[in-house]
Order: sequence, then structure tokens, then C-alpha cells
Amino acid sequence: MDTAQATFLAGEAHPVKGGFAAYSARRILVVGGITLIIVGMLFGDIFAVFILHPNANGIGQALLAATRAVAAGDSTAVGRNFQMIGNALENRGTKVDAHLHMVDFGYLALLLAIVMPYVAWSERAKKRLAVLLIIGAVVLPVGVLAIHYVGLASSPLESIGWASIIADAGGLLVILSCVGFLAGLWRGWNRAAPVATGQDSGAPASPVAHDALLADRSWCCRVLLAGGTLLILAGFAHGAWYAARDLYKQEELDVNLLSRMTTSILENASPQAGLQTAELAVGDYGNLQADHAVKIAAHSHIIEFGLVAMLVAFFQPYVFLQERWKRRWVVALLMGGVMLPVFVLLELRWGLLAAAIADFGGFLVVVALAAMLTGVLRYTGRLDGAPPSSLLQGTAPQESAPKGSAR
Repeated sequence: MDTAQATFLAGEAHPVKGGFAAYSARRILVVGGITLIIVGMLFGDIFAVFILHPNANGIGQALLAATRAVAAGDSTAVGRNFQMIGNALENRGTKVDAHLHMVDFGYLALLLAIVMPYVAWSERAKKRLAVLLIIGAVVLPVGVLAIHYVGLASSPLESIGWASIIADAGGLLVILSCVGFLAGLWRGWNRAAPVATGQDSGAPASPVAHDALLADRSWCCRVLLAGGTLLILAGFAHGAWYAARDLYKQEELDVNLLSRMTTSILENASPQAGLQTAELAVGDYGNLQADHAVKIAAHSHIIEFGLVAMLVAFFQPYVFLQERWKRRWVVALLMGGVMLPVFVLLELRWGLLAAAIADFGGFLVVVALAAMLTGVLRYTGRLDGAPPSSLLQGTAPQESAPKGSAR
């Protein structure tokens, strides 16, 4: 790596100008990213409470009915019940995809906001790319969510409906925006300082934008970065433990239970005994899927909450709230990030009590993010007006809410 590129990565030289203006690309990405995460999490909570569990019960009942239809030799009922299972799985799958895409696009927007000073395009071009990304990040989940309800109605294609076409168009907008930002980063990398005409000829190197956010060492920033890192490490550790202890055993048991469902009726001398064996296998299969689901959910959520904490840590200087409230929301976010995955794991033992506590943990994260979003929207630009020397040293004045404000 040459000196110019090392300087670019280190962020040395001139501070960012107008780093968080009201309608800047960075502010659009931060506000849009946090909003996407909040909406995605709220949708996930609503889906889990009102759709996921009834959907799982419906799948179990349809599978049990299909097993009984096999025993009765009713092929029509078997096909009908498996069609119901397919519809239920599509309903669940599209909602899970919408939830995940919305939250993940929020992560992407925040990540791009962090590297925005190093994107070597004009502010107008960066703003257009930011708006393009947010539009695509909204269109794709909405299109995916509509797939189950719209289907192939009035579609010009044989196997792809209008909802899928709209979702794909949203994904294309996100891809185009990311390509534009990536090209800007590459351009900024190459323009960091011309080695041949700068270092070699003795001419001064071209200035590189410096971002004060990367120099922030406030309490909120440090706690969020440390807490987020610990959450991600805990998620990795839990994933490794689950893979080593349960994953392969559950995969083998999955195959065995499906085999018992389909063959026990034919293999038993008594049809009634075979049906009872098949019904027991259906119940065991449901318990297995539930155990698998809660462990995967806990693993993924604790890592995602760690990532959220680390991303929002960089924007704490732009959260225009009183310091004590900023700290309270930081603690609330990390508490919720621990509570939800821990009590998701306990749902099979504690039932609805654990589910309620897990939902409360998710609610804490949502409220904390909403409070931080409010602070970002209230930000007036005091940090951007700080002297360059304070920006470079990470000692810029912090925004503080008026004393009469509760938050």
C-alpha cells in the first residue's frame, strides 16, 4: 500500500465540510437507515405475535391431517393439506424476507453514511444515490410482502407476478446506488494523493477529507462499540456451540421423523397403531422445528443487535439530547439486545412469559433507536461549526439539549 492510500484510510488532513447538513446525503442515509431498522423491527414483532405462532400451528394441523388422510387412503385430502402447508410456508417466508430485507437495508444505509466523506462525488450526486438507495430499500420489502397476496394475478409473465417484479425493481435500485457509492470510494482512493506528482515531485499531496465521527471517544460511543462487540462475540459463541452440539443431531432427527410419518402406516400390521406412530412423529417434528427456530433466532438476533449498537455508536455526536438521556437510551438498547435473544431461547421452557419478556426487550431496542432518531432530527449543526483543530483532535463541542427539555 502506498503512502497516499494509507493517508486516505487513516483519514488525515482536512476536516469534512458540512458533514451533517439538514438535507445532506449522510443525514438522509442516517435518518433513513434508523427508520428502516425501526419499521423492520416493529413489523417483526407484529409478525411474531399475530402471525408466526398461528401460522406454525396451522402447518402442524395440516401435516397431521395429511398423515391421517394417508392412513385413510384419501389422496385428494393429502394433496389439499399439503397445498395448505405450501401456502402457509409462503406466507411466513415472504413476511420473514420483508422483515429481514428492511432491517438489513437499514444496516447498509448506516454503513454507507459512515464512509460518506470518502465518496469522491459531488454532494448532489451523493444525495441522489442516497435517495435512490432509500427508495429501493422501501420498494423491495413492500413488493416481497405483497407476493403472497397478489400472486400471478394479471402478470405478463408465466411464473413471476407483479409483486415480484416490483420487488426486483427495488433491489435493482439498491444495487445501482451501491455501485455508485463504490465507484465514488474507488475514485476517492485513487485521488487521495497522486504519488507521482505529489510525493515524488515534492508537490504537496492533495487534501483528504477527515471525519470527526471516527475520532469520537464519548461515553456513549465507547459503551455502544464495546457492548456491540460483546453481543456479536456472544452470538458467534452461541452459534458455534449450537453447531457443535445440536445442529447435526437435529438434521438427522429431522430425516428420521419425516420417514416415520410416511412409512409407519404402511409398515405396522395394525393401521391404527401405524397412525398413532405417525401422529407421534408429527408432534415430535413440531417440537424439533420449534427448538431449531428459537436457537437460530437467538443466534441471529444477538449478532444483529450488536451490529446495530456499533453502527449507531458513530453518530452519537449528532444525537441532540441531554447527555444523561443519551446514556439512558444507550443502556436501554444494550439491555434490549441481551433480553430478546436470551428469553427467545427460554420460550420452550417458560412459554408465554419468556415470549412476553423477549418482546419487551425488542420494544426497548425500538424505543432507544426512536429516541436516537429524534435526537438526530433535532441536530442543529453545532459540531459542523467547530474549529478544524477540534475536529481533528476529537474535541469538538457536543450538542446538548436545552435544560428545560425532558430529553
